[in-house]
Amino acid sequence: MKEPRLRDSKSSITNELYPINDFPEDVIRRIGRHFVYLKCVGRSDLSGNDWGDVFADAIGAKHLHSPLGLSDVTLGKMAWSMKTIKKDNPHTTKAGIRLIIGRNSTDFSFKLENPREDPQKTGDYVLQIWNKRVLNAYEKYTTLRTCVLIRSNDLTSFSLFEEDTRQFVPNAYRWELNKNDNLVGIDIETDKKVFTWQPSGSQFSIHTHIPKNAFKFKIKEPPQLDKEETLRQINFSDDWVEIL
Repeated sequence: MKEPRLRDSKSSITNELYPINDFPEDVIRRIGRHFVYLKCVGRSDLSGNDWGDVFADAIGAKHLHSPLGLSDVTLGKMAWSMKTIKKDNPHTTKAGIRLIIGRNSTDFSFKLENPREDPQKTGDYVLQIWNKRVLNAYEKYTTLRTCVLIRSNDLTSFSLFEEDTRQFVPNAYRWELNKNDNLVGIDIETDKKVFTWQPSGSQFSIHTHIPKNAFKFKIKEPPQLDKEETLRQINFSDDWVEIL
């Protein structure tokens, strides 16, 4: 039976900002505008934090700058986990990509001393930690998405897509050690690798595929701002530098 929609003073129209992975063109243009600015001031790359700033600015949201949790950018009852990776040509990349999600520590959460002893048990613990993190996020937000930007080496070409941030059923995956002595989680039904977990550092990664409807765009290479001219424009003088 379909659940009725109720009026709630805590709800926000931003829950309907845009359908998942259907970015409005004005949002893309604002993102591109920010990248042009970064290139102008001499930036040749950007970090995950930079990407959170860019996206939050483009949609009028807030970037939390928090190292914990899955909600990097928030707007009303919507939240995004921001991820970016680099590829030679984002427009033609078809292979699966690996997204570093965070640290799922089986030692901290379950007091597991030897995670390699029983890969299946450890993998189940890793997914339980992940599922709890997702549940905690959904207790605060009604929409949780992972927003992925694939950027070129010269920061001029991009592919952008979103996917729902979801929980995983632990018994749907088998876990084994790879040649690097890390744990990999494999979908039992499809026999495809879905997760990587590194016992050293507890880094958890999810393997995903770039959808066919990923939003592709590029920017023109802008001229870089001249340092001395820029300082003159802002009326810089030596007394701006105070030696303590």
